[in-house]
Amino acid sequence: MKRWLSASLIIGALAVAAPPEVTAQGLPGFTLFGGPRRENQLSFRLDYGRTGHPRDRYRLRIPADKMSFAVNQFSIDYPDYFDGQFDVNLNPDRDPDRQPVQVRVRRNRDYEVIPLEDVIWDEENHVIEIYPLEPVAAGNDIEIVFSNVRNPRFGGMYYFNARVFSPGDLPMARYLGTWVLNISPR
Repeated sequence: MKRWLSASLIIGALAVAAPPEVTAQGLPGFTLFGGPRRENQLSFRLDYGRTGHPRDRYRLRIPADKMSFAVNQFSIDYPDYFDGQFDVNLNPDRDPDRQPVQVRVRRNRDYEVIPLEDVIWDEENHVIEIYPLEPVAAGNDIEIVFSNVRNPRFGGMYYFNARVFSPGDLPMARYLGTWVLNISPR
């Protein structure tokens, strides 16, 4: 009887002492332990965010305060266990507003699409490189949009890291933050 009472007290104390779930910046999902620090978490929006939908759209945002340098390349890496598919085929005859990958700069309340020179998806190294036609000026809110994304087969939490390169800079990426994407199972 004493063992049962002791075990009950220990389990009760652990349940009371466990930290509550916290929502990171109003993003979907939660983080109990670990993950990127709050100041490094970037906001995003997924149109569907679940495995069963045939195509999704990811809207990955970078706030103006993180854009302290002009950018001539965005580099987004993701974990090796993310088995989703991206449509990165730019059509030069198509309007920039209708491309499967877009970089949008916020001007006043609206987003303006920046023409892209190239988008390279290196599946083996789990990175997508986006090259704007002209460098994106510092101090602007940015939204990177991936359309026609096929979500992973299984739900889960995926860390997408944002790094940028600046014109005339040493070829060294600057870390801007992490999008913590949560894909729900059907």
